[in-house]
Amino acid sequence: MTTVLNTAVTKTRWRLVPFMLTLYILAFLDRANIGFAKQSYQLDTGLSNEAYALGAGIFFIAYACLGAPANLLMKKFGARKWIGITTLCWGVLSSAMAFCDTEWKFLTVRTLLGAAEAGFFPGMIYLTSQWFPQRTRASVMGLFYMGAPLALTLGSPLSGALLEMHGFGGHPGWFWMFMIEGVLAVMAGFWTFWYLDDNLEKARFLTAEEKKALIDQISSEESKKQTSRLMDAVKNVQVWHLAIIYMLIQISVYGLIFFLPTQVAALMGTTVGFKASMVAAIPWIAAMFGTYYIPRYSDRTGNRRNLAALTLAVAGIGIGVSAFASPVVAIIALCFAAAGFIAVQPVYWTMPTSMLSGVALAAGIGFVNMFGAIGGFLAPLIRVKAETVMNNSMAGLLTLAVLTVVGAIVIMALKKDKVADATTGVVADVK
Repeated sequence: MTTVLNTAVTKTRWRLVPFMLTLYILAFLDRANIGFAKQSYQLDTGLSNEAYALGAGIFFIAYACLGAPANLLMKKFGARKWIGITTLCWGVLSSAMAFCDTEWKFLTVRTLLGAAEAGFFPGMIYLTSQWFPQRTRASVMGLFYMGAPLALTLGSPLSGALLEMHGFGGHPGWFWMFMIEGVLAVMAGFWTFWYLDDNLEKARFLTAEEKKALIDQISSEESKKQTSRLMDAVKNVQVWHLAIIYMLIQISVYGLIFFLPTQVAALMGTTVGFKASMVAAIPWIAAMFGTYYIPRYSDRTGNRRNLAALTLAVAGIGIGVSAFASPVVAIIALCFAAAGFIAVQPVYWTMPTSMLSGVALAAGIGFVNMFGAIGGFLAPLIRVKAETVMNNSMAGLLTLAVLTVVGAIVIMALKKDKVADATTGVVADVK
């Protein structure tokens, strides 16, 4: 890349990545904090295990249905307004969880929260494809994906500490956890309106020369991609293949996330509180390291398929080992699991974004994300059902482990189709 283009990419990375990372931390925390509240929330509200699993997963129903249209709306109305409004809405709804003391309230607000967040994640993927050249995209996505382990690393002690506020102001601890963490997202929504630019042409932080260099590079890469129409994406067999892969990844992710705090607490022989939450943060610290280094290695080598398959296979093995190992070994296994299923995702997302362009890219990302949302919905239900049918508390983990390894095999089944090479941006074969 030229000096001007390098400067433009560096400035864009410093401008956008911290912003994207902050919002993802808040989004992930607001969708996953129910896992920290599980024990006390169920005790106070009388919510059954089945209702909890349904509520944890029902978030993804609206999330699945609205992802693609939300991306198309963002393309039409601009990133600043759309992401700002989306963040405000999910912050308000996350705070509303504080008042969900019955099953129907719980299920209703979780559904609405999924609808509010539907446009955020696919919007961030699309935003990345519009602001960064192909050769830098995996490392940028790796930094963005660090939001998930950061949310769970920082969120574990934060949520645990807020749960310790039980009785303050006459409210249970989970009330304060939902309320305070939701307000943080509302504040971030207002920040978005001021901070974010709609597109490269309107970027206030780049010079005219830097804008032109970055726009020319991305436009050149777009012209080499396979598809640009909506129906091209829907009819592309590789897109369906990638969608199934993403669904299996998300089954692994959310099948563990929603239950990890209670799993760690059980290993420690205690309940979920500040101490157990601190230990539950350890796997997410490991995930941060994996998410930082693995996508960068992928960018340097251009090896997408093989590296993604290996990373996901390691995650599956880690989940399986955590089911029957001693507490210390189980925590180590969970570190490999968390690092694997978080780090594989930025590598994975380079594949669909290198195949599609134009309207097909916006809709295709939403389409793939829809399958991921279906996986997120099914994950807690699969885990609880496996434990119920087999009458074994470890059966759910072992089922998740098998599905994760199947995901790795499905990745390896990807054909050598034409996608943009990671190091040049020129059309090449998947490796």
